[in-house]
Amino acid sequence: MAEAQPQSVKFYYAPRTRSAVVLWILEELGAPYEIEPIDLKAGAHHAPEYLAINPMGKVPAIAHNGAVVTESAAILCYLADAFPQAGLAPAIGDPLRGPYLKWLFYSSACIEPAMIDKAADRPPTPRAMTGWGSYDLVIETLRDAAGKAAPYILGERFTAADVAIGSGLRFGMGFKLIPELPEFVSYVKRFEERPALQRQMAIEESYARQMPR
Repeated sequence: MAEAQPQSVKFYYAPRTRSAVVLWILEELGAPYEIEPIDLKAGAHHAPEYLAINPMGKVPAIAHNGAVVTESAAILCYLADAFPQAGLAPAIGDPLRGPYLKWLFYSSACIEPAMIDKAADRPPTPRAMTGWGSYDLVIETLRDAAGKAAPYILGERFTAADVAIGSGLRFGMGFKLIPELPEFVSYVKRFEERPALQRQMAIEESYARQMPR
């Protein structure tokens, strides 16, 4: 009996947005996918058809096997589990599963809000009121983790957590919202020669030319 082919992922995408992190993992997974471009300049993310997919009117989003998934970290988690043959997610019961989930969600739960505080140049929110503590605490925590990465966040194994943290650091340093500390630069540099990331950047550039923001 022929082996069943994995169902294609429908990927709602716009260049130079948080879609980039999902595009990277799709390339890492080797998962079959089709891009549904969302033209933000034309307001396609506010169209009723797209709001039925994501009422927040945000990208990225995916549809796969009858499930619609939004929020970047949730999409990474879903995809890594949906395509286990790629080995990007420790299985349930694996001792690495807990640290993996922590770092997988750290980018959206801590790095992003800390960067927004930095970009807004506003007085810091009282630490007791935030889930991320403070900008300085996030940077300190990341610096320790990146410095200990050997070579990846969970040791020798590259996972979706590296896609999440690596994307957050690349974005943050690119926009000068995260300092270019040696630990960050060294950690991010390890990804530059990954064929999947190179393909992701080429696809991003191609769509960016077609859909200027």
